[in-house]
Amino acid sequence: MPELPEVETMRRGVLPIIGCRIRSAERPPCPRRPIVFTPRIDAFDRRVRDQRIADVIRRGKRVMVVLEDEQTIVMEPRMTGLVLLSDPPTTDHLRLRLNLSDGLAHQLLFWDRRGLGTVRLLKKSEIATVVDAKLGVDALSITADQLRDKLGKSRRAIKVALLDQSAVAGIGNLYAAEILFLAGIDPRTRCDQLTGPQWKRIQACTSEVLLEAIRHEGSTLSDGTYRNAINGEGSYQNYHRVYDRADSTCSRCGLAAISRIVQSQRSTFFCPVCQQKRGQHKSLANG
Repeated sequence: MPELPEVETMRRGVLPIIGCRIRSAERPPCPRRPIVFTPRIDAFDRRVRDQRIADVIRRGKRVMVVLEDEQTIVMEPRMTGLVLLSDPPTTDHLRLRLNLSDGLAHQLLFWDRRGLGTVRLLKKSEIATVVDAKLGVDALSITADQLRDKLGKSRRAIKVALLDQSAVAGIGNLYAAEILFLAGIDPRTRCDQLTGPQWKRIQACTSEVLLEAIRHEGSTLSDGTYRNAINGEGSYQNYHRVYDRADSTCSRCGLAAISRIVQSQRSTFFCPVCQQKRGQHKSLANG
């Protein structure tokens, strides 16, 4: 966490900063683990001061604030980072504050409890090498053919492969499990064993799950860390079909209990009836 739906929710939530002018940038005193922050705050402040914010975009799991001189502030939340307009969950985990004027917002905040996130100020010429070169096609726009081309020859399990940001950008552990359940595909199936129709189902279900999660402003899990831009909870956790539902009865078949296994040191949740390696549940026969 956060994954594409949470980061897209953050991006949409801070759109009021567009058109604002940056009066100053500061790093509040933080006694916690320092994050990766480049350049140093004095140079950062000097480069962004008096710049007007032209746009806020997303690349994979990154929120990117584009300035009028085409510099871009790239914020990567990673495990516990948040991009906020106000009301950070705590004050001692605040990593960046942009003080704003001449618009609808007064500030932009980057908050990170565990200190794994990053903030980088990049020139336009640096975006291609520092950001784009590391990311595959965005999960919301990738086609079935692109997905198969990127992963179809891999011997990795499909659940593990979907987490590869250099192949498809934005999917993390939670949504990979939800996507494969909806597609009726065993998460342990090797990519090179998937058929053309299965790749089409994965792509279609990727769009369906991610867009549904965005409509519900992402998932706030039991630790309560993820919040939207105004410090409110997402609600998609109330609609999870398999994630974190081990031993609960499957909502599709009503027969099996959701199973939990570990793949690449991460929990995977699936239905052993609906997501069989051979064949598929009757509810997917026409899918």
